[in-house]
Amino acid sequence: MKTFITDDFLLSSRTARTLYHEQASPQPILDYHCHLPPDLIAANHRFRNLFELWLAGDHYKWRAMRTNGVEERFCTGDADDKEKFFAFARTVPRTLGNPLYHWTHLELLRTFGIDDLLDEGSAPAIWEQANACLAGEDFRVRGLLEKFRVAALCTTDDPVDDLSAHRQISSDQDLRTRVYPTFRPDKALRVDQPAAWNVWVAALESTSGKDCSDLEGFLEALDQRHSFFHEQGCRLSDHGLAVCPGQFAEARQAAKIYQQARSGVAAPPGEAEAFAGHLMLHFGRWDAQRGWTKQLHLGALRNNNSRQLAALGPDTGFDSIGDWPQAQSLARYLDALDAENELPKTILYNLNPADNHVVASMIGNFQDGSVPGKVQFGSGWWFLDQKDGMEAQIKTLANLGLLSRHVGMLTDSRSFLSFPRHEYFRRILCNLLGTDVERGELPRDMDLLGGLVRDVCFRNAHRYFGLETWEDLPE
Repeated sequence: MKTFITDDFLLSSRTARTLYHEQASPQPILDYHCHLPPDLIAANHRFRNLFELWLAGDHYKWRAMRTNGVEERFCTGDADDKEKFFAFARTVPRTLGNPLYHWTHLELLRTFGIDDLLDEGSAPAIWEQANACLAGEDFRVRGLLEKFRVAALCTTDDPVDDLSAHRQISSDQDLRTRVYPTFRPDKALRVDQPAAWNVWVAALESTSGKDCSDLEGFLEALDQRHSFFHEQGCRLSDHGLAVCPGQFAEARQAAKIYQQARSGVAAPPGEAEAFAGHLMLHFGRWDAQRGWTKQLHLGALRNNNSRQLAALGPDTGFDSIGDWPQAQSLARYLDALDAENELPKTILYNLNPADNHVVASMIGNFQDGSVPGKVQFGSGWWFLDQKDGMEAQIKTLANLGLLSRHVGMLTDSRSFLSFPRHEYFRRILCNLLGTDVERGELPRDMDLLGGLVRDVCFRNAHRYFGLETWEDLPE
């Protein structure tokens, strides 16, 4: 059976269709937060088959497959690639109502021109057709980036990474897509887990060449890595936090907590938060001083299944939405930096939809007129990057802030086939605007509306991050 994804998919009015096809669709992609492996980009990797490109490492698909009664060997286990693909194909018809159903068919259509519904019956032909495409040069990593018109993307990188892949990418004159690292220092905060933390500190010492026997040396090493990332083109940092720390240890207390962790003593929760707050203030100052954008991803409750964590490790599909209060500690952190005039451009992403209005109202407290939309309410993230979640984020931002200054969508993905999520977002945005026009709640001014659409889909991000893209992009 042919796919349901028509040219006017998700577009329910004439205005929505005009906005999408004439204004949104022509815009290139600036994917400012993803988890794509830079070594695959550097090597212009050729994927051996559809499984490696599409299913390997995708915990969204694993969660659906497990829920459908699929054994773990077909998710993360020892089944061969084709068996795993067929297990997913049998699951797809059961995902009606889940964003996977939309994403699956949008990605097959946009990447391979496959417009058949994926199920057990169509799986053999789709497997063969996609794999035949992947044997061609146009479906290596570079070809995929150009197919989706990715002007620039930012990977997510540990401070101890030597960024050798990024250096190789930046010297590649044939790659049109600009690729930048992002500074993600989450492991620096984990004084409550001293065994793993000390291994990471040793790696930081080795990479930075700094002596981390005390807190002063540790901070010097982190600052050195921050500076090194800047030299490699990095202009964004990122932090994955359950809750933004709202307590900030003084230097003497932080030094004591640091030494205890170095000796293998785990910091109790209050001290761990205070130490994290101390570091987060340093990170914020460095971001501000170097003109970076800080991203705060808030609210994930990670590694809930201890048995599967022990068997499979983290990031395998056993995380969920957390329900911590966010407002007070987040306000304290932003205010502490703002009071020093050291608050960088900041994007706040919440994972709990109950926090939408908290975050959308919070950003207004710290706009200072220096940069349009200096503090942003980020797009729907992880469990919220689906139709309902995107609509709620867009509507809440429009009600409490300025949708016109929004920096738009990102994939947050490990897959080179996830770029159609930008199309998904753009169609949803245009449909919401078109619906308001048809209701008489917005003017039928296509210049006004079209400018907003172009800005949110690409131009705001292009201006806000200041990242260089290929020379012929429209402004």
